[in-house]
Amino acid sequence: MSIQNQLQELETEAVSAIATSANLEALEQLRVNYLGKKGQLSQILRGMGKLSPEERPVVGALANEVKVAIQTNLEKQQVVLQKAAIEAQIAAETLDVTMPGVSRPLGKIHPLNGVIDQVLDIFVGLGYTVATGPQVETDYYNFEALNTPQDHPARDMQDTFYLPGGHLLRTHTSSVQIRYMENNEPPIRIIAPGRVYRRDTVDATHSAVFHQVELLAIDKGLKFTDLKGTIKEFLRRMFGDDLPVQFRTSYFPFTEPSAEVDVQWKGKWLEVLGCGMVDPNVLKAVGYDPEIYTGFAAGFGVERFAMVLHQIDDIRRLYNSDLRFLNQL
Repeated sequence: MSIQNQLQELETEAVSAIATSANLEALEQLRVNYLGKKGQLSQILRGMGKLSPEERPVVGALANEVKVAIQTNLEKQQVVLQKAAIEAQIAAETLDVTMPGVSRPLGKIHPLNGVIDQVLDIFVGLGYTVATGPQVETDYYNFEALNTPQDHPARDMQDTFYLPGGHLLRTHTSSVQIRYMENNEPPIRIIAPGRVYRRDTVDATHSAVFHQVELLAIDKGLKFTDLKGTIKEFLRRMFGDDLPVQFRTSYFPFTEPSAEVDVQWKGKWLEVLGCGMVDPNVLKAVGYDPEIYTGFAAGFGVERFAMVLHQIDDIRRLYNSDLRFLNQL
Protein backbone atom coordinates (compact mmCIF):
# COMPACT_ATOMS: atom_id res chain seq x y z
CA MET A 1 0.00 0.00 0.00
CA SER A 2 1.34 3.43 -0.93
CA ILE A 3 2.11 6.06 1.71
CA GLN A 4 -0.73 8.21 0.36
CA ASN A 5 -3.23 5.40 0.90
CA GLN A 6 -1.86 4.76 4.40
CA LEU A 7 -2.29 8.44 5.28
CA GLN A 8 -5.85 8.54 3.99
CA GLU A 9 -6.80 5.39 5.90
CA LEU A 10 -5.14 6.81 9.03
CA GLU A 11 -7.23 9.98 8.76
CA THR A 12 -10.45 8.01 8.29
CA GLU A 13 -9.66 5.72 11.23
CA ALA A 14 -8.61 8.59 13.51
CA VAL A 15 -11.68 10.74 12.80
CA SER A 16 -13.98 7.80 13.53
CA ALA A 17 -12.16 6.86 16.75
CA ILE A 18 -12.12 10.47 17.97
CA ALA A 19 -15.85 10.90 17.35
CA THR A 20 -16.65 7.86 19.51
CA SER A 21 -14.22 8.58 22.37
CA ALA A 22 -16.07 8.41 25.71
CA ASN A 23 -14.03 10.70 27.91
CA LEU A 24 -11.06 13.05 28.06
CA GLU A 25 -8.67 10.30 29.15
CA ALA A 26 -9.54 8.18 26.12
CA LEU A 27 -9.23 11.21 23.86
CA GLU A 28 -5.73 11.94 25.14
CA GLN A 29 -4.76 8.34 24.50
CA LEU A 30 -5.93 8.70 20.88
CA ARG A 31 -3.86 11.86 20.45
CA VAL A 32 -0.75 10.06 21.62
CA ASN A 33 -1.57 7.03 19.46
CA TYR A 34 -1.96 9.02 16.25
CA LEU A 35 0.20 12.16 16.67
CA GLY A 36 2.73 11.24 19.35
CA LYS A 37 6.45 10.84 18.65
CA LYS A 38 5.94 7.12 18.35
CA GLY A 39 2.42 7.45 16.92
CA GLN A 40 1.03 6.00 13.71
CA LEU A 41 1.59 9.19 11.67
CA SER A 42 5.26 9.21 12.56
CA GLN A 43 5.53 5.52 11.71
CA ILE A 44 4.07 6.12 8.21
CA LEU A 45 6.29 9.14 7.49
CA ARG A 46 9.40 7.07 8.14
CA GLY A 47 8.84 5.57 4.68
CA MET A 48 9.33 8.93 2.91
CA GLY A 49 13.03 8.18 2.57
CA LYS A 50 12.18 5.64 -0.10
CA LEU A 51 10.23 8.15 -2.19
CA SER A 52 11.56 9.96 -5.22
CA PRO A 53 12.29 13.70 -4.95
CA GLU A 54 9.17 14.40 -6.98
CA GLU A 55 6.87 12.39 -4.64
CA ARG A 56 8.15 13.77 -1.36
CA PRO A 57 6.49 17.24 -1.57
CA VAL A 58 3.18 15.67 -2.53
CA VAL A 59 3.28 13.17 0.35
CA GLY A 60 4.52 15.86 2.74
CA ALA A 61 1.58 18.12 1.90
CA LEU A 62 -0.85 15.23 2.32
CA ALA A 63 0.69 14.26 5.66
CA ASN A 64 0.29 17.85 6.89
CA GLU A 65 -3.39 17.85 5.86
CA VAL A 66 -3.96 14.59 7.70
CA LYS A 67 -2.25 15.94 10.82
CA VAL A 68 -4.33 19.15 10.76
CA ALA A 69 -7.54 17.16 10.27
CA ILE A 70 -6.77 14.89 13.22
CA GLN A 71 -5.83 17.85 15.48
CA THR A 72 -9.00 19.73 14.50
CA ASN A 73 -11.19 16.75 15.37
CA LEU A 74 -9.32 16.24 18.63
CA GLU A 75 -9.93 19.85 19.66
CA LYS A 76 -13.62 19.74 18.74
CA GLN A 77 -14.16 16.49 20.64
CA GLN A 78 -12.23 17.87 23.62
CA VAL A 79 -14.66 20.81 23.86
CA VAL A 80 -17.63 18.42 23.68
CA LEU A 81 -16.24 16.10 26.35
CA GLN A 82 -15.25 18.97 28.69
CA LYS A 83 -18.74 20.40 28.48
CA ALA A 84 -20.24 16.98 29.20
CA ALA A 85 -17.92 16.52 32.22
CA ILE A 86 -18.93 19.88 33.66
CA GLU A 87 -22.61 19.14 33.21
CA ALA A 88 -22.19 15.75 34.89
CA GLN A 89 -20.38 17.35 37.84
CA ILE A 90 -23.07 19.98 38.21
CA ALA A 91 -25.77 17.34 38.16
CA ALA A 92 -23.96 15.26 40.76
CA GLU A 93 -23.41 18.22 43.10
CA THR A 94 -26.84 19.78 42.79
CA LEU A 95 -28.56 20.18 46.16
CA ASP A 96 -32.24 19.64 46.63
CA VAL A 97 -33.04 22.58 48.89
CA THR A 98 -36.52 21.19 49.52
CA MET A 99 -35.12 18.16 51.35
CA PRO A 100 -34.95 18.34 55.15
CA GLY A 101 -31.46 18.93 56.51
CA VAL A 102 -29.50 16.47 58.62
CA SER A 103 -29.81 17.83 62.14
CA ARG A 104 -27.62 17.14 65.13
CA PRO A 105 -28.59 17.90 68.71
CA LEU A 106 -27.16 21.15 70.03
CA GLY A 107 -25.18 21.06 73.22
CA LYS A 108 -26.58 22.79 76.30
CA ILE A 109 -25.03 24.26 79.40
CA HIS A 110 -25.11 21.79 82.27
CA PRO A 111 -27.37 22.98 85.11
CA LEU A 112 -24.40 23.20 87.50
CA ASN A 113 -22.38 25.31 85.08
CA GLY A 114 -25.47 27.41 84.41
CA VAL A 115 -25.87 28.20 88.12
CA ILE A 116 -22.17 29.02 88.49
CA ASP A 117 -22.29 31.32 85.45
CA GLN A 118 -25.35 33.09 86.84
CA VAL A 119 -23.70 33.57 90.25
CA LEU A 120 -20.49 34.92 88.72
CA ASP A 121 -22.43 37.34 86.52
CA ILE A 122 -24.16 38.75 89.59
CA PHE A 123 -21.04 39.21 91.69
CA VAL A 124 -18.83 40.47 88.87
CA GLY A 125 -21.55 43.04 88.30
CA LEU A 126 -21.19 44.00 91.96
CA GLY A 127 -17.46 44.57 91.54
CA TYR A 128 -16.07 41.19 92.61
CA THR A 129 -13.12 39.40 90.98
CA VAL A 130 -13.19 35.66 90.20
CA ALA A 131 -10.43 33.74 92.03
CA THR A 132 -9.41 30.07 91.76
CA GLY A 133 -7.03 27.73 93.55
CA PRO A 134 -5.78 24.11 93.66
CA GLN A 135 -8.09 21.25 94.54
CA VAL A 136 -5.26 19.34 96.21
CA GLU A 137 -4.46 21.40 99.29
CA THR A 138 -2.31 21.40 102.42
CA ASP A 139 -3.69 21.19 105.92
CA TYR A 140 -2.52 24.75 106.52
CA TYR A 141 -4.61 26.37 103.78
CA ASN A 142 -7.63 24.12 104.27
CA PHE A 143 -7.76 24.31 108.09
CA GLU A 144 -5.06 26.07 110.10
CA ALA A 145 -5.06 29.43 108.31
CA LEU A 146 -8.86 29.36 108.61
CA ASN A 147 -8.66 29.27 112.42
CA THR A 148 -9.05 25.49 112.62
CA PRO A 149 -6.03 24.00 114.45
CA GLN A 150 -5.35 20.27 114.70
CA ASP A 151 -7.37 19.70 117.87
CA HIS A 152 -10.28 21.95 116.89
CA PRO A 153 -13.67 20.17 117.09
CA ALA A 154 -14.79 21.87 113.88
CA ARG A 155 -12.64 19.38 111.94
CA ASP A 156 -15.24 16.76 112.80
CA MET A 157 -17.77 18.78 110.77
CA GLN A 158 -15.88 17.98 107.58
CA ASP A 159 -14.79 14.39 106.97
CA THR A 160 -11.70 14.86 104.82
CA PHE A 161 -9.97 12.85 102.08
CA TYR A 162 -6.32 12.80 103.17
CA LEU A 163 -3.54 12.10 100.67
CA PRO A 164 0.10 11.00 101.08
CA GLY A 165 2.67 13.67 101.84
CA GLY A 166 0.48 15.75 104.13
CA HIS A 167 -1.92 16.81 101.40
CA LEU A 168 -5.69 16.52 101.17
CA LEU A 169 -8.59 17.18 98.82
CA ARG A 170 -9.99 20.57 99.78
CA THR A 171 -13.23 20.44 101.74
CA HIS A 172 -14.25 23.99 100.77
CA THR A 173 -13.09 26.81 98.53
CA SER A 174 -12.22 28.93 101.57
CA SER A 175 -8.60 27.94 100.95
CA VAL A 176 -8.74 30.09 97.81
CA GLN A 177 -9.48 33.09 100.02
CA ILE A 178 -6.33 32.51 102.10
CA ARG A 179 -4.12 32.14 99.02
CA TYR A 180 -5.58 35.28 97.47
CA MET A 181 -5.17 37.38 100.61
CA GLU A 182 -1.53 36.28 100.96
CA ASN A 183 -0.75 37.78 97.57
CA ASN A 184 -2.99 40.85 97.55
CA GLU A 185 -3.50 43.87 99.76
CA PRO A 186 -6.94 45.16 100.81
CA PRO A 187 -9.44 46.22 99.69
CA ILE A 188 -10.44 42.80 98.35
CA ARG A 189 -13.66 41.54 96.83
CA ILE A 190 -13.45 38.05 95.33
CA ILE A 191 -15.78 35.24 94.33
CA ALA A 192 -14.30 31.71 94.37
CA PRO A 193 -16.15 28.87 92.58
CA GLY A 194 -14.80 25.33 92.53
CA ARG A 195 -15.12 21.63 93.17
CA VAL A 196 -14.75 20.32 96.74
CA TYR A 197 -14.57 16.88 98.35
CA ARG A 198 -15.86 15.32 101.55
CA ARG A 199 -16.19 11.74 102.72
CA ASP A 200 -19.95 11.70 102.68
CA THR A 201 -22.47 8.96 102.00
CA VAL A 202 -24.06 9.51 98.61
CA ASP A 203 -27.84 9.82 98.69
CA ALA A 204 -30.57 12.04 97.24
CA THR A 205 -29.17 15.20 98.92
CA HIS A 206 -25.48 14.42 99.52
CA SER A 207 -22.43 13.70 97.38
CA ALA A 208 -18.75 13.10 98.07
CA VAL A 209 -17.87 15.52 95.26
CA PHE A 210 -19.79 18.74 94.85
CA HIS A 211 -19.34 22.41 93.99
CA GLN A 212 -19.13 25.51 96.15
CA VAL A 213 -19.03 29.23 95.58
CA GLU A 214 -17.58 31.46 98.28
CA LEU A 215 -17.29 35.21 98.43
CA LEU A 216 -14.95 37.40 100.45
CA ALA A 217 -14.80 41.14 101.01
CA ILE A 218 -12.05 42.84 103.04
CA ASP A 219 -11.92 46.60 103.55
CA LYS A 220 -11.91 49.28 106.19
CA GLY A 221 -15.17 49.64 108.09
CA LEU A 222 -17.13 46.71 106.69
CA LYS A 223 -19.98 45.67 109.00
CA PHE A 224 -22.49 42.86 109.31
CA THR A 225 -25.07 45.13 107.72
CA ASP A 226 -22.90 45.23 104.57
CA LEU A 227 -22.91 41.43 104.55
CA LYS A 228 -26.70 41.29 104.95
CA GLY A 229 -27.25 43.79 102.17
CA THR A 230 -24.95 41.89 99.82
CA ILE A 231 -26.60 38.55 100.56
CA LYS A 232 -30.12 39.90 100.16
CA GLU A 233 -29.29 41.54 96.83
CA PHE A 234 -27.65 38.34 95.58
CA LEU A 235 -30.64 36.19 96.56
CA ARG A 236 -33.05 38.66 94.99
CA ARG A 237 -31.22 38.50 91.68
CA MET A 238 -30.71 34.75 91.89
CA PHE A 239 -34.29 33.76 92.61
CA GLY A 240 -35.82 36.60 90.63
CA ASP A 241 -38.15 37.74 93.39
CA ASP A 242 -38.12 39.68 96.65
CA LEU A 243 -38.30 36.56 98.81
CA PRO A 244 -38.46 36.66 102.62
CA VAL A 245 -34.93 36.10 103.99
CA GLN A 246 -33.87 35.26 107.53
CA PHE A 247 -30.43 35.08 109.18
CA ARG A 248 -30.01 32.46 111.93
CA THR A 249 -27.11 32.41 114.36
CA SER A 250 -24.64 29.64 113.56
CA TYR A 251 -20.99 28.70 113.98
CA PHE A 252 -18.06 28.53 111.58
CA PRO A 253 -14.45 28.58 112.82
CA PHE A 254 -13.37 31.24 110.32
CA THR A 255 -16.17 33.75 110.88
CA GLU A 256 -17.43 35.49 114.00
CA PRO A 257 -20.28 36.24 114.29
CA SER A 258 -21.64 33.57 111.92
CA ALA A 259 -25.06 32.96 110.45
CA GLU A 260 -26.99 30.63 108.19
CA VAL A 261 -29.36 32.16 105.70
CA ASP A 262 -32.82 30.85 104.81
CA VAL A 263 -35.22 31.95 102.09
CA GLN A 264 -38.93 31.29 101.99
CA TRP A 265 -39.26 29.25 98.82
CA LYS A 266 -42.64 27.85 97.74
CA GLY A 267 -44.08 28.36 101.22
CA LYS A 268 -41.19 26.70 103.11
CA TRP A 269 -38.04 28.03 104.77
CA LEU A 270 -35.02 26.69 102.90
CA GLU A 271 -31.41 26.99 104.08
CA VAL A 272 -29.28 28.27 101.18
CA LEU A 273 -25.92 29.48 102.52
CA GLY A 274 -23.66 30.21 105.47
CA CYS A 275 -21.92 33.51 106.16
CA GLY A 276 -20.30 35.73 108.76
CA MET A 277 -17.70 38.36 109.56
CA VAL A 278 -14.12 37.20 108.98
CA ASP A 279 -12.54 36.08 112.25
CA PRO A 280 -9.62 38.34 113.33
CA ASN A 281 -7.36 35.28 113.58
CA VAL A 282 -7.85 34.64 109.85
CA LEU A 283 -6.84 38.20 109.08
CA LYS A 284 -3.73 37.84 111.24
CA ALA A 285 -2.77 34.60 109.47
CA VAL A 286 -2.43 36.45 106.15
CA GLY A 287 -0.74 39.52 107.62
CA TYR A 288 -3.75 41.87 107.76
CA ASP A 289 -4.23 44.10 110.79
CA PRO A 290 -7.69 43.32 112.25
CA GLU A 291 -7.61 46.70 113.99
CA ILE A 292 -7.67 48.36 110.57
CA TYR A 293 -9.52 45.93 108.32
CA THR A 294 -12.70 43.95 108.68
CA GLY A 295 -14.42 41.66 106.23
CA PHE A 296 -17.22 39.26 105.54
CA ALA A 297 -17.48 35.91 103.80
CA ALA A 298 -20.24 33.61 102.59
CA GLY A 299 -20.45 30.25 100.89
CA PHE A 300 -23.02 27.90 99.43
CA GLY A 301 -23.37 24.67 97.51
CA VAL A 302 -24.06 24.99 93.80
CA GLU A 303 -25.97 21.69 93.75
CA ARG A 304 -28.44 23.01 96.35
CA PHE A 305 -29.20 26.06 94.22
CA ALA A 306 -29.52 23.96 91.06
CA MET A 307 -31.91 21.55 92.75
CA VAL A 308 -34.08 24.43 93.99
CA LEU A 309 -34.09 26.45 90.78
CA HIS A 310 -34.77 23.42 88.54
CA GLN A 311 -36.93 21.51 91.04
CA ILE A 312 -34.67 18.45 91.01
CA ASP A 313 -35.52 15.76 93.54
CA ASP A 314 -32.22 13.85 93.60
CA ILE A 315 -28.69 15.30 93.50
CA ARG A 316 -27.45 12.22 91.66
CA ARG A 317 -29.39 13.26 88.56
CA LEU A 318 -26.86 16.07 88.13
CA TYR A 319 -24.01 13.60 87.64
CA ASN A 320 -25.60 10.74 85.65
CA SER A 321 -25.32 12.44 82.22
CA ASP A 322 -28.80 11.16 81.34
CA LEU A 323 -29.79 13.08 78.20
CA ARG A 324 -33.48 12.45 78.88
CA PHE A 325 -33.09 14.42 82.10
CA LEU A 326 -30.67 17.08 80.83
CA ASN A 327 -32.82 17.88 77.78
CA GLN A 328 -35.61 19.01 80.11
CA LEU A 329 -33.45 21.77 81.59
